[in-house]
Amino acid sequence: MRPKEIVVIGSGFSGLSTATHLAAAGHSVTVLEKNEVLGGRARKFNAKGFTFDMGPSWYWMPDVFENYFRNFGKKTADYYDLVRLDPSYAVIFGKGETLNIPAKLNEFKAALEELEPGVSEKLDAFLEQAAFKYQRGINDLVKRPSLSLMEFVDLRLFRDVLKMDIFQSMSKHLQKYFTNEKIIRLMEFPVLFLGETAQKIPALYSLMNYADIVLGTWYPMGGMHKIIEGMVALAKEKGVVFRNKAEVVSITADNGAAKTVKLATGEEISFDFLVASADYHHVDKNLLNPKYSNYSDKYWDSRVLAPSSLLFYLGVNKRLKNLQHHNLFFDEPLEPHADAIYTNPRWPEKPLFYVSAPSVTDPSVAPEGMENLFVLIPLAPDLKDNEGLRNKYFDKVMDRLERITGQEIRSHIVYNRSYAHSDFKKDYFAFKGNAYGLANTLKQTAILKPTLRNKKLSNLYYTGQLTVPGPGVPPSLISGEVVAKEILKRFKN
Repeated sequence: MRPKEIVVIGSGFSGLSTATHLAAAGHSVTVLEKNEVLGGRARKFNAKGFTFDMGPSWYWMPDVFENYFRNFGKKTADYYDLVRLDPSYAVIFGKGETLNIPAKLNEFKAALEELEPGVSEKLDAFLEQAAFKYQRGINDLVKRPSLSLMEFVDLRLFRDVLKMDIFQSMSKHLQKYFTNEKIIRLMEFPVLFLGETAQKIPALYSLMNYADIVLGTWYPMGGMHKIIEGMVALAKEKGVVFRNKAEVVSITADNGAAKTVKLATGEEISFDFLVASADYHHVDKNLLNPKYSNYSDKYWDSRVLAPSSLLFYLGVNKRLKNLQHHNLFFDEPLEPHADAIYTNPRWPEKPLFYVSAPSVTDPSVAPEGMENLFVLIPLAPDLKDNEGLRNKYFDKVMDRLERITGQEIRSHIVYNRSYAHSDFKKDYFAFKGNAYGLANTLKQTAILKPTLRNKKLSNLYYTGQLTVPGPGVPPSLISGEVVAKEILKRFKN
């Protein structure tokens, strides 16, 4: 078998994963990246001595990253230094009401016992079931390409699925174990970005609680982009060629196969196989001739998306107190904000928000004596955003952040950049300005997600957060591997 020429559109986690697996199998792989910096949503930028990760800031499921590098005879330590955070993060329920989440399980139990005496045994039972879901889900289910129902015709798998609470909501599942409102809110946190409320997300995703509580929260020193740098270095070692500022504007096809991609410069590149790690909807509706699209406009508009976000990248010229590396501000009721994201899309009146202060852990991301802040407000996708709204919500967040942490911050900000829906659309062609991909609802699980293979073009595949297995960094790594294996199967056949 002669080596194949393969083009991958996009250099995010899924694109890098696909490219490296295919190159390691002996094929010629070129990655085309629209932006100047590699990494997709996990890009970084530098300003006034600060280094900002633009997207992902949580490092969960360390085993998935280790398994990725192990595929190529490597380990994460070959590319970056990983530290476990302790506390994992802080949950702020109001001024003077902060729950620091310990990394050690026995200390975590002790913290919950103060909120709900006798809860430890219930937590053990909850985590035992969550561990089963994690092992079955991450080591098996998410690695299935979901191209046919026959992949799931397995008596043992059927029994396991019943035990994984796929038809029960996360909310009802939690209420079987816990009664304290703060504990329930804490346990609901990991599913907030999966695209629906805990009332509609399947209880299967308590596996995220196992990842959180047992496997822990980690951080690669230097920033999350160190993962991208490691993956790019490995990809180049395997022979992958990268082209930055290479925006694809169209895909030509003939006789049931994609033939070439055309760049914004006018250059055309031919290939044997094409993998789209770019936004699935953008490729499906804007780059392809309509007769080759997988889905109609009606289909896409009916998809439930995970949230978008309003982000602020802030450089502060002093060290701040009363903040951990990760901080969740639950000082307002969740329900009105959730309604504004998932049910009646609008800008929320009193938003919950998240603050990452990586300089608490890593002095390299800020000048000496200063603080690096990443502030995130989850929002409904497809909202109109403008400078006026961004400024209004910046003030809302800063009022509460200053009041709760007991310090002046605004007057010490020396760098401030905002990022929201219109930026996600401009930089990533993100469908409706989404930040996280497709919601993990029951009706959008496995074979009910957009398929990873084009139905009309035999050599076009899709990978990333709008196809299987779903949104998030670990699933994107797995998505790239799944697609690469499907292409490699084609060569064998």
